[in-house]
Amino acid sequence: MAQQADKEIWYVGTYSEAGSKGIYVLEFDRNFMSFEEIQTVHDKKNPTFLTVHPSKQFLYAAYREGENPEDKNGTIISYRIDSRTGELSKINEVSSAGASPCHISVDPTGEVVFVSNYQGGNLASYKVREDGGLHPATSFIQHEGSGSVPERQAAPHMHSMIPSLDGNFVYASDLGIDKIMTYKVDRNTGNLSPAARAFVRSEPGAGPRHLTLHREIPFAYSVEELSNTVAIYEVNQRNGRLKPKGRVDMLSDAVQSEKNSAADIHISVDGRWLYASNRGQDNLAIYRINGVTGMLQPVGHEPSGGAHPRNFKVDALGDFIYVANMESDNVVIFNHQPLNGKIEPSGTSIHIPRAVCVEQLFLN
Repeated sequence: MAQQADKEIWYVGTYSEAGSKGIYVLEFDRNFMSFEEIQTVHDKKNPTFLTVHPSKQFLYAAYREGENPEDKNGTIISYRIDSRTGELSKINEVSSAGASPCHISVDPTGEVVFVSNYQGGNLASYKVREDGGLHPATSFIQHEGSGSVPERQAAPHMHSMIPSLDGNFVYASDLGIDKIMTYKVDRNTGNLSPAARAFVRSEPGAGPRHLTLHREIPFAYSVEELSNTVAIYEVNQRNGRLKPKGRVDMLSDAVQSEKNSAADIHISVDGRWLYASNRGQDNLAIYRINGVTGMLQPVGHEPSGGAHPRNFKVDALGDFIYVANMESDNVVIFNHQPLNGKIEPSGTSIHIPRAVCVEQLFLN
């Protein structure tokens, strides 16, 4: 668990509409539960996903707008983080190499950045420069195929790339083809190649979206957007293989919604609880993690405090969960109860138009 530092900074990504200013840089005072907006950055439209480098010196943003008006691909922009204030200054930009980048991540050693392109159905990897900027894409992989839900799975739709804990592999969830691909990572070059166990297939029509890895037991959990389920996988840490172990439902019988769409998934810092968000019912499903078998036991559901909880962040100190509700334009803070895993509204939220991603950084 992280230690509280002198400053806590939030970076919030948004869709560039309804008055959004792009990336919001906020200082959060957890003692007074208050915020100060210290900067907004709007280099391009739709900075929908952000990630902070392990060194805490750089931030990478996936913009859906291209490098020029004719460019159908998106843009990845690298920023330097001011170590005193948390403010961002641009280092460089590169093409996302595909249309509609929707997720960006960094390998644990900080050598390689991974980008998922939803509409392009492809992915790219980037070697990190010494100054924190990015070289042009060193790997570009186009997925092929389709799924069993024609209106959503007529083509590949890459949704996230999550590196293994040792950085040797990266797991690429493709909603359109119902597969989680496993790639080996060459950190010297940034290149990707298929692992010996190249993929695991989800249930037909599941639509794998995001993945989270447990840090203490060899298990991974995939939130499945179309079936509103969480799939459980045992992880072979030697060869990266994912072995299916079961699935659990995410929906609440107490909430009526005609259209549901699972979104994000994270594990509490103590490793005991798993949370997954659902758009439609607009809640977070809560599960207890069995520390031996990796199986999940449903605990309950908590309303997200708004509409369309596309992304949420588990506080590194374990006190809170921060939920970005896109359609109600707010980020809501929930108190986290480590003894039973439940969460409850803290009474604090912040208005941010079309909020879709929250990143947290502590500065000394």
